Amino acid sequence: MDTKALIEKYHVAAPRYTSYPTVPYWDNERFDKEKWAYAVSSSFRHSNHLNGLSLYIHLPFCESLCTYCGCNTRITKNHKVEEPYILSVLKEWKLYRKLFNEKPVVRELHLGGGTPTFFSPENLNLLISGILKEADIHAEAEFSFEAHPGNTTAAHLETLYALGFKRISLGIQDFDPKVQLVINRIQTVEEVDRVTRQARNIGYNSVNYDLIYGLPLQDMQGLTATIQEVLKLGPDRIAFYSYAHVPWVRPGQRRYTEHDLPDPELKQQLYETGREMLKAGGYTEIGMDHFTLKTDSLYTAEQNGQLHRNFMGYTHLYSKLMIGLGVSSISDSWTAFAQNVKKVEEYMALVEEGQIPVFKGHILDQEDLVIRRHILNLMCKGYTSWELPQQQNPALLKGLERMQLIADDGLVVISGSRLDVTPLGKRFLRNICMALDSRLWQNKPQSQLFSMAG
Repeated sequence: MDTKALIEKYHVAAPRYTSYPTVPYWDNERFDKEKWAYAVSSSFRHSNHLNGLSLYIHLPFCESLCTYCGCNTRITKNHKVEEPYILSVLKEWKLYRKLFNEKPVVRELHLGGGTPTFFSPENLNLLISGILKEADIHAEAEFSFEAHPGNTTAAHLETLYALGFKRISLGIQDFDPKVQLVINRIQTVEEVDRVTRQARNIGYNSVNYDLIYGLPLQDMQGLTATIQEVLKLGPDRIAFYSYAHVPWVRPGQRRYTEHDLPDPELKQQLYETGREMLKAGGYTEIGMDHFTLKTDSLYTAEQNGQLHRNFMGYTHLYSKLMIGLGVSSISDSWTAFAQNVKKVEEYMALVEEGQIPVFKGHILDQEDLVIRRHILNLMCKGYTSWELPQQQNPALLKGLERMQLIADDGLVVISGSRLDVTPLGKRFLRNICMALDSRLWQNKPQSQLFSMAG
């Protein structure tokens, strides 16, 4: 079967697998706050001295809505919201610290959004200083933040660098003016160049650019020009991922229709062209949707078999416990997941009442843990293997039966107790992992829950 036919065959709704089970398949009936608190405490006891913990802080505010965005945001130009929200985040962190039996060791800290650089440098200092005041910093810690090129100042960069941040991620998506207009995400090459140069001059050792293919009104000429500019700017890593069209979840995407999106054939051409340009420009494909220079830590991690994936995406650091602070944040204790409430006012009220503001979650059973490990291996290493007793796991057996159809298409090779993704199969990682997704196959959705693969 040729590549075009494979793309058509596997152009189905599929999860991105930043977790297993994926959020729509969490069993919330078996979850409660007491079980979550126990899972956090247990994970902390086992991992704090070994790996430390990861912190994700969601800063939801943006001055304008980027219509392509699937994140939980609050649109406002009122910057008086900053300090009250920060104080709530610090109170939530205090609630978690009460669950710990010793001072937490922070190994990874990431600011996401929304737009973290919506917040003033002074208020970001208030937030991070408050978080770290009652914590130790791991010797190999990595702090990173997402930034909008249009509002990131030298003061932002200097303040966060002084607090320990060494990695910055810039949301670019596309430089084509007509695409920027329809997705309401406007920044110039000059603005991106300015922030990149300032960050490097200050001492940041990793700059990431986010690019998206499949956006409305996107064409080959515009994407090619975008990547040419990106190659001139030379970021350390690039996330080049598929646009997720989910207007039933994100009403802002109704500003345009499916007719404005590239058809599947053009979308594939956009991906293949971009991928080849990045590789020709000196970047290596890492995991799914990521490209790095050989000097980047993600490249080294993949080469050493240490690449990890969580709700923050790919990382070279592994922490068993990841705490998400802020509205809608998701936490992971390895044996359980939990998500915070999604409305700012409800979040702040619960924290004020002294409650950890989670509203749903999932306690992983033994079957979940087995499948999670295999999906994580495929996403990060491109292969997985199992001991004979695990092969008798009914969920894994059924998954391997489904996987045989994918093997017949040349996307994976199953040999004995090992499964390898082929070079062709790397393009279809989401589909490959879906074959092992026991909870999805047990409860196949009646409506579309995920964006399209490819």
